[in-house]
Amino acid sequence: MIYQLLALFLLLTLAAGMWRLLRGPTIADRMLAAQLFGTTTVAILLLLSQASGNSALQDVALVFALLAVITVVAFVRRAWPNKMERSDDPS
Repeated sequence: MIYQLLALFLLLTLAAGMWRLLRGPTIADRMLAAQLFGTTTVAILLLLSQASGNSALQDVALVFALLAVITVVAFVRRAWPNKMERSDDPS
């Protein structure tokens, strides 16, 4: 029962994160809110896996965690490109 209550609490925190996702003000704020969704989803899946004894939910949580890392890396590479020009000339 405690696991379900904790999962419900985490769902409520997603509602607060939705406000930041929609309001911004910067694109970085929105990306961090999206990361909150990913992290909270992983936590909810792990809680529900423990409550139900379904180990497949742990595998799904692991996939979500890996996708969250890839998403952040892609965002950072796109939002803040390398300003220095790379030169093939070693001198």
